[in-house]
Amino acid sequence: MKIAITTIAAILIVASTVSTAYAEVPGWVKNNAGWWADGTISESEFLTGISFLIKDGIINVPPTTVSSEASESVPDWVKNNAGWWADGTISDSDFVNGIQFLIKSGFITIQVSSESVPMESSVENTDSELASLQNELEACSEIKVAYKRLDCEKPIKKEIALYEYKANADNFIVGPITYYWYGVGTEGNEFEIRPSGQPILNIRMLAENTSSEIVSLNCTSPSICSYDVWDGSKVFKYSGMDFTSGAIVINPGDTREFNFLFGPNIGYGGTEFEYDPSKTYQFRINEPFGSTSILLDLE
Repeated sequence: MKIAITTIAAILIVASTVSTAYAEVPGWVKNNAGWWADGTISESEFLTGISFLIKDGIINVPPTTVSSEASESVPDWVKNNAGWWADGTISDSDFVNGIQFLIKSGFITIQVSSESVPMESSVENTDSELASLQNELEACSEIKVAYKRLDCEKPIKKEIALYEYKANADNFIVGPITYYWYGVGTEGNEFEIRPSGQPILNIRMLAENTSSEIVSLNCTSPSICSYDVWDGSKVFKYSGMDFTSGAIVINPGDTREFNFLFGPNIGYGGTEFEYDPSKTYQFRINEPFGSTSILLDLE
């Protein structure tokens, strides 16, 4: 499966040499790499994890030319690299070589056109506010200098994402934070049971800080996390998440999208996700500033 990463992936091309720059890589990405290497998750799920890595600007990749002869399948050496990177055998820079190969071979594609925002709206949307934002975004694409174009696009893309979340998602007000969620069965919110019998649940939400103070969302480990799933009798801890250094800090008026994966037990106080169709499941938020439970329709 090929994962398309649009103009925001121009972050990848900020380097002009073979050097790379890194922020802290979330543990859930390395977990995904290890699970892909040992067959726990599919190739497409691994590539999706890499797309998050790129879109969040967590890792910068040197300029990579896409080959005219794209490969049909990811070669074993890339998969081996993923496993070795996950267990610390090889470095981040070695792993980036594998990402470059995926880009070159067309498994991850960088498009010149503007990036689609999460849960993208219909092209036919004629709403004046959204149309105005899209026009502003289009104007940014005319900027030739990459970093200036990205500086222009970033705030507008965030406004478009927030607009669409507010227009189409359910919202849950918890103290200073409003959580927006599209529900199970939408992009980034999938539920499935693997052939092995392991249920996998993905949760993607947007958090907006509506207060005048800086607010932190907290999740340092499976055992110490303000977010979990509850079936009425048992608590399930995450298998993967993208909280950098155990927290997401949101400035007043700002937003942040975040992801959780519930599946195999990764340790550190974690649990293996289980599914019983006779039970009712809830995604729970229990922050110092407030709490709520969101019903999950898992069928």
